[in-house]
Amino acid sequence: MHASPLGAPISLRLTQAATAFLLALLAACSSTPTRDGPEAKPPSGLDKTPDAQPRVEPIRSGGPNKPYTVNGRSYTPVTTDKPMAEKGLASWYGRKFHGRPTASGERYDMYAMSAAHKTMPLPSYARVRNPANGREVIVRVNDRGPFHADRVIDLSYTAALRLGVLNGVAPVEVERLTHEQIRSGAWKADGPPEAAEPVATARTDGSDRAEPVAPGFWVQLGAFRQRDGAEQFQRQVAGELDWLSPRLAVIGEPQLFRLQAGPYGSRGEATDAAARIREALKLVPVVVERR
Repeated sequence: MHASPLGAPISLRLTQAATAFLLALLAACSSTPTRDGPEAKPPSGLDKTPDAQPRVEPIRSGGPNKPYTVNGRSYTPVTTDKPMAEKGLASWYGRKFHGRPTASGERYDMYAMSAAHKTMPLPSYARVRNPANGREVIVRVNDRGPFHADRVIDLSYTAALRLGVLNGVAPVEVERLTHEQIRSGAWKADGPPEAAEPVATARTDGSDRAEPVAPGFWVQLGAFRQRDGAEQFQRQVAGELDWLSPRLAVIGEPQLFRLQAGPYGSRGEATDAAARIREALKLVPVVVERR
């Protein structure tokens, strides 16, 4: 065995060098983050970030809602305004995707209240609940994922923080909010509704005089837990449908305020009006008879 000029055998020095390189490589791997995460200095007060505020947004059959394939598996997104509820594991994603386009074309903001779902219509709003601690959040679903068989939703960093699931995947309950729930305010978990006023109509002619509800056939556009929600929707409809405005009325009943149009002298007239409303506003009105 020959010695090197430094006194150690050449084979021994090569072994020592290889060992040192391997140890350095292992040390580097051990210091590399094992999962996606926040930036080095995330903004303060993220735990007080308000929920996403639901609003009715149109659902397109194409674009982000067309069928797609990921990792050899095909997915067919829902393209109708239907309720969806499921239980499963939630994960979250952070700086690796921060600022990149989502499936909806928007930029992903890890500090906003958003989420990704494999088949929920984009955009949608959903309530996510952590049964382990009772926390709930409202998120705007604007992306696709997570593509793991046992996971049902991928949360933004802030949504995961507020739910208390930053340590990894965790069981959650997910409920999509329908357009009707958003219009009526029924999605709000703000306790029992306010006391309803006596049954009366509120016309759009500026009069504040309460009148008994006239008998006949009425077209119901929505039911609300609070009068403010019904009156706001009434103003919206009146602004879009001039021909319907004089017939609109907010009718107070126990625990509900109904926005209805009428009265019509026959069910046929009411049905025709309902069809025009359905076409113009893309909602499903209901014909009711008041005696």
